[in-house]
Amino acid sequence: MNDFRIPLGTWVDGFIEYITDTFGFLFDIIRAVFDGAFEVVAFLLVAPPFWVIIVIAAALAYATRGWKFAVGSVVGLALIVGVDQWENAMDTLALVLVASLLAIAISVPLGILAAKSKAASSIIRPVLDFMQTMPAFVYLIPALILFRVGVVPGIVATIIFAMAPGVRLTELGIRGVDKEVVEAGQAFGASPWRILRQIQLPLAMPTIMAGINQVIMLSLSMVVIAGMVGAGGLGAQVVASLNRIDVALGFEAGLAVVILAIFLDRLTAALGTSDTPLGRFLGARKRGRQQALAA
Repeated sequence: MNDFRIPLGTWVDGFIEYITDTFGFLFDIIRAVFDGAFEVVAFLLVAPPFWVIIVIAAALAYATRGWKFAVGSVVGLALIVGVDQWENAMDTLALVLVASLLAIAISVPLGILAAKSKAASSIIRPVLDFMQTMPAFVYLIPALILFRVGVVPGIVATIIFAMAPGVRLTELGIRGVDKEVVEAGQAFGASPWRILRQIQLPLAMPTIMAGINQVIMLSLSMVVIAGMVGAGGLGAQVVASLNRIDVALGFEAGLAVVILAIFLDRLTAALGTSDTPLGRFLGARKRGRQQALAA
């Protein structure tokens, strides 16, 4: 038995207790905002008839990848309706959308900061390594203490778990922009903000979109864990099937998760390229405007 033991866990527990006592009002505000955002998105997805959401999803699928993806999306979403998991799937999609948007809103600016500053990059990278290697269940402990049982701890844990690839790939994309192109912009007197907005971000967009795609996929992978803390949706169904050893329920809920994952993956992956029906349409309009101005 080792008589010398570093009470690291006790220190962390005391730190969390101090934060809870000191900034409890702030966490109550964050809980209300996150919970309100989730309720609004969930209402927008659940309130309309299911066929309205399916038509919108099919339109997005056709605009990004064509009619084959649109037909596949209709079939997949109709299957979710057929196994009576539609409302749970929409609750899960609302959680993923809210958590992903918040993770993207944090990760992309951090990636830009890391690309612009070596000091910031050297600080951010070890933090990202820690976030990616720490088991996801560990995030739930302080999240439950700070935000109590419900959808908010699931959102917070999902944000922490999913934002790392967004930061890394944003930094990688901006650092990968040809330096000669940036120097040309500087030679023409462009400000750093204009160079970032008009040169670096557009050229790095495929890599940034790959990071956003990974953020969304990791957010969806946290659905089951979020269900364990009262987030509801398909995660709660999977947890219930585990508790009851209900193979049928587990398969139906798991299949719904897979369908949502495939739809979101294909959709966001296509947004990073211009070789889509929507991309070709926007490109044609842009070329038309340029020709009109040239004339």
